[in-house]
Amino acid sequence: MTLLTNILDYNQQFVQEQSYEEYRTTKFPDKRLVILTCMDTRLVELLPKSMNMKNGDVKIVKNAGAVVSHPFGSIMRSLLVAVYELQADEVLVIGHHDCGMSAINSDNIMDKMKERGVADETLDTVNYSGIDLHDWLKGFSSVQESVAHSVDMIKNHPLMDKKIPVHGLVISPETGKLDLVVEGY
Repeated sequence: MTLLTNILDYNQQFVQEQSYEEYRTTKFPDKRLVILTCMDTRLVELLPKSMNMKNGDVKIVKNAGAVVSHPFGSIMRSLLVAVYELQADEVLVIGHHDCGMSAINSDNIMDKMKERGVADETLDTVNYSGIDLHDWLKGFSSVQESVAHSVDMIKNHPLMDKKIPVHGLVISPETGKLDLVVEGY
């Protein structure tokens, strides 16, 4: 049985038993907050619990490292939609200690791409198209600096409401302890 089959079988039972009822809420965050955080598996339940958040309280946007790498990419678009359409009045950027993005090596990733069948010609085409794969796949050396950079990108975005506080924090994926990096008030 495949992972997808297991998921679909469980989902059928979940819906039949109406287990979704306890999660019913609206699309608007009750605490009027949007969080940009990392996709790390250790944060899935720990992050909201460590902040006393429950289903329906916040919008959570996730990517590798909680990084805003492009001012007009999908992360920034999601944050702007949360503010202008979904009633978020504050933004939290939450990175974490022991982040995989702090140890990422673009050469290693590209080697793994080749091992899985991505041809050298494809990588060359991407590079010749103006995409510096080494820069695009780079990580960071300091989670605090990375969080501060993302806060700065959001706060100074030309389309962001200047009255929106943008805060930066770092969470321990072991204990849930939050450390303040940038206070946005």
